[in-house]
Amino acid sequence: MSVAPSRSLLIAFRRALALEIRHGYSNMQGQRQTFAAFAREQSRALLEKLAAADKTPGHLLTHTCVDYEELDVRQRHVRLLEAERLLDSIERVLPAERLVRQSGTTWSDVGIQYVKGVGPKLAESFAKAKLFTVGDLLRHYPRKHLDYAQQVPIARLEPGTTATILGQVVRTECFASPRNPNLTILSITVRDQSGTLKASWFHGKANKYLQEQYKRRFPLGATVVLSGLVKQDSYSGKVLLDRPDAEILGDAEDGSDSLHVGRIVPIYPLTEGLGLKTLRRTMHTALETYGPEIEDPLPPRLKSQHQLIELGAALRQFHFPATQDEVTAARRRLVFDELLELQLALQLKRQQRNQGTALQGAGRGPLVLAFLKALPFALTKAQQRVVDEVIGDLSSPHAMNRLIQGDVGSGKTVVAIIALLAAIQAKTQGALMVPTEILAEQHFRKIKPWLEPLGLRVALLLGSMRRVQRREIIGELALGTIDLVIGTHALIVDDVQFRHLGLVVIDEQHRFGVKQRALLRSKGQHPEILSMTATPIPRTLALALHGDLDVSTIDELPPGRLPVETEVVTGRGRRKVEAAVRAEVTRGGQAYVVFPLIEESEKLDVRAATEEAERLANDVYPEFTLGLLHGQMDSAAKEAVMRRFVAGDVQILVSTTVIEVGVDVPNATIMVIENAERFGLAQLHQLRGGVGRGADRSYCYLLADKLSEVGKQRLGIMAQTNDGFIIAEQDLRLRGPGEFLGVRQSGLPDLILADLVNDTATLEAARAAALSLINEDPELTQYPSLRRAVQRFDRDGELDFLAAG
Repeated sequence: MSVAPSRSLLIAFRRALALEIRHGYSNMQGQRQTFAAFAREQSRALLEKLAAADKTPGHLLTHTCVDYEELDVRQRHVRLLEAERLLDSIERVLPAERLVRQSGTTWSDVGIQYVKGVGPKLAESFAKAKLFTVGDLLRHYPRKHLDYAQQVPIARLEPGTTATILGQVVRTECFASPRNPNLTILSITVRDQSGTLKASWFHGKANKYLQEQYKRRFPLGATVVLSGLVKQDSYSGKVLLDRPDAEILGDAEDGSDSLHVGRIVPIYPLTEGLGLKTLRRTMHTALETYGPEIEDPLPPRLKSQHQLIELGAALRQFHFPATQDEVTAARRRLVFDELLELQLALQLKRQQRNQGTALQGAGRGPLVLAFLKALPFALTKAQQRVVDEVIGDLSSPHAMNRLIQGDVGSGKTVVAIIALLAAIQAKTQGALMVPTEILAEQHFRKIKPWLEPLGLRVALLLGSMRRVQRREIIGELALGTIDLVIGTHALIVDDVQFRHLGLVVIDEQHRFGVKQRALLRSKGQHPEILSMTATPIPRTLALALHGDLDVSTIDELPPGRLPVETEVVTGRGRRKVEAAVRAEVTRGGQAYVVFPLIEESEKLDVRAATEEAERLANDVYPEFTLGLLHGQMDSAAKEAVMRRFVAGDVQILVSTTVIEVGVDVPNATIMVIENAERFGLAQLHQLRGGVGRGADRSYCYLLADKLSEVGKQRLGIMAQTNDGFIIAEQDLRLRGPGEFLGVRQSGLPDLILADLVNDTATLEAARAAALSLINEDPELTQYPSLRRAVQRFDRDGELDFLAAG
């Protein structure tokens, strides 16, 4: 059966709405259009479906979508709350439509209201949990399972264990709590052959009539199954069950057929208006009804090779397992499917972009050799390896899909210059795009003296440039007289055109959105794109985030680079740190003092950077010039402060975490990070990379007043190593992928069940299987079910965020 057309529009709109909220109201770019464009299209379509008398919510919904692109995040949040309310109103007045079976539709597309026992009213509660179809329902996996399978005689119950008992109700009481008159206690006494036990439940204030109603749930003499946590009464010392799950059995029942007691029961994430028992019953009905229709998309050889059970069996066993072994086997299959679909979708996306042509003449020609000869240092082995990989890509008939990751100071920029020279040698132009003007200026100052002796024209293009100067550079780019341009978002505005753009290098690629990277691609005839990041990404995350990219790692620092000496300081050590800062700045160095917040209203026990900057300037370092940098300053003000610091006019920079990765201040030799326990390890490592860029010994002090054992362990890792890859692995292990990346801007795929920390082996197996399938059948034409599964995974355009590197 298929969802009726109007319901289908509602489901699609709700899904897009949920995804837009998860992505921080960013007007996300889908496969065909932005969220705003999609919302306008859907709202108009819904309006047409409404009867004349019921069109008001449709008109209002259309209005909420009109100018979405022009709103700030707070306004978008308000609009989407209103849109959710209007969708609820529209659902109530949509004309009834007959449910029909259409050819080509599958069990997973059946609307949840058509599952026996649900209907339109209860479907509204399911919709609040983002469950619109049978497919959504069966992929709403339990967050845990409780083992109520073992029936235990009352006399053998142990406090602290989870158990199931079966017995007769011998007493029922319901009364107001003597300590709290607004609390009603329902208590029953149950007897089996070994003894008696009391179980209690708590309700709000209830009159005598309601109390009698509660008591009638457990008639005297009824056989009852109770499952829950065994506790010991603090007064009597007897064991009891506190708020257990309970079920009254008929004369011939023994509890074995119950969905809620006497077995391993699923515990689901819940939403308002949707009880756990209702959800279990609906899940069971859906599995019974549609289970026989579940087609397994995996080829038999893959199931055999990886010892995976059938998909239908996996869904049944994960929702209603008979044993813990069934839970394990079912989860393994479902996680494999999820990761395989992700990897297949990434590989298919990669394939779409692989149409390209080789840059004729790109290689280690005269320009590259002359540059290498002029360098005052030799490349490290890691740099040489990555250069070979990049030049191999440029001369290949396939489009480049490469990400270079390397620690701060590992020499990524030199590799990027060699790649750009190889492209310029092939008679094309190159572009280097960075997130901020201060970084663009820094790269320009560094690269121009290297390339001009080779006879090349290097230009800088910034949004803040004077109009005449900007127009001149744009004209030369169009004529082809500029070989390499370095800039920010100013490179992707409409009036910037290249004569023949061959290679674009994007530094700190995660800072650019999908649309921005696509615009940059459009500036040339399918230019090659090389991305770089100084944020080391553990392999498991790299496979999930960048499975469509070739990842090159520069895992070696140039010889002679001194490690930053790092110390964790607590309590009274602050005076020592202040003395160390004074000594370094007096010697001629510069210092950073970094805070995690700028406002006390964040309700975290941290000093506000603005107040602390005043204290440091007035009371601690009155003899030095201090600057303040924080997230509420506009871009121009931030740039001005950073320029003063780079120039040496500011000796101590007090900052929140808006210090730009990669800003090169060789004279900065000391970094103080306040409330270091508030930062992730990867973030601390990035901040620490702001010092140690010159020839002098550098220091980093991690200040933390209150440290848990885990906090000590985390900061201890920072003190032990300067290796960003080791730190990233530990950070991922300790915090998980969501916190590691910062969920809203990470592009992390919305995996339902898979855990990127603990399912590493399954991820590797799924990737190998995906590569094997794509090599064998690039379009997956032999596996239509699998192709449909992959398309379902990508139905919200999620992969545009993952694969735009």
